[in-house]
Amino acid sequence: MPLFSKAPKSLCFLRLSAIGDICHAVSAIQAVQRHWPETKITWIIGKVEAQLLDGLENVELVVFDKKSGFEGMKSVWAQLKGQKFDALIHMQLALRSSLLTLGIKARYKVGFNFKRAKEAQWLFTNKKITDTQSQHVLDSFYAFIEYLGVPKSPPTWSMPISQNDYAFAEQTIANKPTLVVSPAASKDERNWITERYAQFADYAIERGYQVIICGSPAEREKVLAEEIQKQMTHTAINLVGKTNLKQLTAILHRADVVLAPDSGPAHLATTQGTPVIGLYAHSNPKRTGPYNDLQHVVSVYEQHAEEQHGKPVSQLSWSTRVKGEHVMADISFDAVVQSFNTITQGKQLNAN
Repeated sequence: MPLFSKAPKSLCFLRLSAIGDICHAVSAIQAVQRHWPETKITWIIGKVEAQLLDGLENVELVVFDKKSGFEGMKSVWAQLKGQKFDALIHMQLALRSSLLTLGIKARYKVGFNFKRAKEAQWLFTNKKITDTQSQHVLDSFYAFIEYLGVPKSPPTWSMPISQNDYAFAEQTIANKPTLVVSPAASKDERNWITERYAQFADYAIERGYQVIICGSPAEREKVLAEEIQKQMTHTAINLVGKTNLKQLTAILHRADVVLAPDSGPAHLATTQGTPVIGLYAHSNPKRTGPYNDLQHVVSVYEQHAEEQHGKPVSQLSWSTRVKGEHVMADISFDAVVQSFNTITQGKQLNAN
């Protein structure tokens, strides 16, 4: 039986980070809105992630800055004072997030199944979703809303990207086929090899594509983009550090293909319907890959996971990771080219 037989008056979602998971959560929350348009929705979200979702339709965003510690928690509790939600949907496994729920009033506090509730999340919830089978994180988020009483539906997204953001993208990108390379994952060991990024960018340019390199203002991302450009024969447009999250999303919307390791931009591109070549070695792409492009992922995860853990991936726990600084080196240039050619149907464009 679903938790609600009719539309609840108010729901509070707690998912703070990271950008990819926020994209998954948007889709789930918007499915709730379609099914129960009268339900008031509040979302407790991280500071950076809120910059992306500012203006999300009919959702009240309450920002929790993780760096602010207990003071930040008190700020969230003060903003929610006097409110009691029909349900708090607790989608984050970190202990800090669970502590944050202590000051939020809700009839039901819904968390992950005991089997998946890391960092003692189960102690902070009074309802557990039944799901232990879904592989992809997005499907596990949908399991929350199905538990509430929202029927399953294919994921769709309506992101709060303005006409100004799309205009920025149009002004920045020449009117020709475009490959966006977003080379940096959250940790350097999860990046592909610099010279292969450069080699692949040249390959795309020689087939008539313009190449744009995107990324955050972080110094390591700027350095990576410069290293890629140095090793290229041709010239790419370097936008690293020159876009905010909404402008980046608009750039990804305008692109024809996106190449990225396990990182937020891969999922941002998915929200825009842009094909993604995901590069995976450390985490299972069936769990964290770009949801609509799992068939285009280039992955060496399975072989390394089985080598490191001594059993088939099907027998490993849901969130098993591969360790090692050099496993991404096993992703070959040819495998990425093959995925690119499948998406673009191998058509060679006029490079002039």
